[in-house]
Amino acid sequence: MSPPLNRINSDERLPAQVDVVVIGGGVIGVSAAYHLAKKGHSVALVEKGHVGGEQSSRNWGWCRQQGRAREEIPLAREALRLWEDMQNDAGVDAGFRRTGVLFLTKSKDELAGWERWAAIAREQQVHSTVLTPAEVAERMPDNADTWVGGLHTPSDGRAEPSMAVPALATAARKHGVTIHQGCAARGLETTGGRVSAVVTEKGTIRTQSVLLAGGAWSSLFCRRHGVELPIGLVNATACRTTPGPEITSGALGTDFYCIRRRLDGGFTLALRNRGTVELSPDLLRYAWTFWPPYLHRRNGLKMSLGKSFFDQIMRGTNWSFDKPSPFEAERVRDPAPDMSLVNSALTALIKSNPELKDIEIAEAWGGTIDCTPDTIPVISPVDALPGFFLATGFSGHGFGIGPAAGKLAADIVTGATPLVDPAAYSHKRMIDGRRLAPVSPF
Repeated sequence: MSPPLNRINSDERLPAQVDVVVIGGGVIGVSAAYHLAKKGHSVALVEKGHVGGEQSSRNWGWCRQQGRAREEIPLAREALRLWEDMQNDAGVDAGFRRTGVLFLTKSKDELAGWERWAAIAREQQVHSTVLTPAEVAERMPDNADTWVGGLHTPSDGRAEPSMAVPALATAARKHGVTIHQGCAARGLETTGGRVSAVVTEKGTIRTQSVLLAGGAWSSLFCRRHGVELPIGLVNATACRTTPGPEITSGALGTDFYCIRRRLDGGFTLALRNRGTVELSPDLLRYAWTFWPPYLHRRNGLKMSLGKSFFDQIMRGTNWSFDKPSPFEAERVRDPAPDMSLVNSALTALIKSNPELKDIEIAEAWGGTIDCTPDTIPVISPVDALPGFFLATGFSGHGFGIGPAAGKLAADIVTGATPLVDPAAYSHKRMIDGRRLAPVSPF
């Protein structure tokens, strides 16, 4: 089941030529298109389904610096500023509010890790506070659990996934971006060894620069062009509740359940670090690469071998551009929610917060997270194919940093001074044989 999502209109006429084509209408692609257009470049965004239709509308809606890997903190800090700027520019509410993020723990070891992280964050101008049990009790006076401490970042925020990407797309269109939904990119044409066009189901767009922000579809697209991109797919589950008392105005994470206050008075609810790894030919191909992250998260992961495994084998990676592609065969990835996770999350939430005893599940949905072996995204040129750029592999961290990730991608595509140092996000690290392991601190 797909979650609610504001829909926007498409531009009917496909341009014959633009400076940059962006493939993918999620938060990263839309933000990149926005920033490219603000720099004065002509931009066409093509999306096989509809804007925000996949993980960008299925995530928790957290916009956080808290708990980020050291490599992501600068991007997260810039993203919060850009959320405000882009929402104001759109003139449409994206649901962004700076309401803070609070983590709670029952583990002294985890609390010690948060103290170490807070020290690292302070070096990068992010001010988070480690809370004592008494301070937690003061913030959560009716909570029934006993916590050894917490971590709070008041400058963090939240946004509404159902509203956010359509709002950002409205801002992008104000600056001249054309948006083409139901328009799958089938592949790239090259001339003299560099990108020269994008072939879509509705026609060909001449261009010298292409940014792929295809999320779960990025690795497959790259394989068609001989570009290696190790991406693993994890199906996750979330839900929304009926309205209830405001136990937090922002986001709250525990060792089991996580929630975000919604504008409709309910909560977006999920279990921490739970999901189903989707076995695929690509994942088996990169099995050695993904062994460390699997070991890191194995207690919360299931394995699934389903129809998609055999579909990938049958379709291969060498489709013709003059015939329907795999991207047209599945316009929107819509995995079924795992209702056992939904029920466990609701039970845990109410047990911990008895004042929520009357809330119910209003809706549940699944989504697919595109994960890199080290859980750090790829925002980078592809050296082997000049004119081809990547912004993908956000590993469940992409929504909150989307505006800044898009800005960084736009800077890289245009050769501008980058918003932050892009070295940690290089494509090269994925293919040069180095052993990658998750760097996420929590």
